[in-house]
Amino acid sequence: MDLQLNNKIVLVTAASKGLGKATAKQFAREGAKVAICARSELVDNTAAEIAGETGAEVIAMRADVTQPAEIEQVINATVNKFGGLDILVTNAGGPPAGTFDDIDLAKWEAAINLNLLSAVNLVKSALPYLRQSRNAAILTITSTSTKQPVQNLILSNSLRLAVIGLTKTLSQELGNDKIRVNSILPGWTYTERVEELINARITKNGTTKEAEIAAINANNPLSRMGTPEEFANVAVFLCSPVASYVNGVMLQVDGGSNAGIF
Repeated sequence: MDLQLNNKIVLVTAASKGLGKATAKQFAREGAKVAICARSELVDNTAAEIAGETGAEVIAMRADVTQPAEIEQVINATVNKFGGLDILVTNAGGPPAGTFDDIDLAKWEAAINLNLLSAVNLVKSALPYLRQSRNAAILTITSTSTKQPVQNLILSNSLRLAVIGLTKTLSQELGNDKIRVNSILPGWTYTERVEELINARITKNGTTKEAEIAAINANNPLSRMGTPEEFANVAVFLCSPVASYVNGVMLQVDGGSNAGIF
């Protein structure tokens, strides 16, 4: 299927590794022009890797999405390089693991900036350019924890829900501008972030890596975690013009691990 993404201009944040990197690479494979940013210096190597593998135009920027001024610089650099913006994928690293008793107010405030306000500021900065696109789309990356809380992840369980509320509301408010807004709710997908969460579980539970992976897989009908590439395939389709009548959807990509009907 031709996803009609050739020469579309895409920005993916937190894309030096994990889900962001896989998504950026898949956009590039489909012929899009891709801008990526991340706090890590790995972002330059990631951009070179994606360009080398796909032949696509890729630019990389070092930026902290908790800083509105840096977000504005990223948007402006993308537009200056490519001449516009068609697709925005808001992504950010996950907040620390922990229970309510573990997390102090400073960690709550940092998580709000990282996981909620980053999305707000990215959309605000990108909107003038998205409104000029004929195929505009916004994708927020959240979590299946918005459907079913994950043990020891009070910050993610709480703040991802706020992003869902933002996403659904924007899908209604921006429809007249022909901007589609959707979210993907990934389940357990084997990334560096999941490695961190598994290590936190090992410390908390006094178990082993093998035991924690087995426990995660036991709760999935497919008996395994997903791969970043499986997530990226869905993300790119959802943002593409081929999915032109899909708006306001919170799509689980979790192998069926969440057993709820809705």
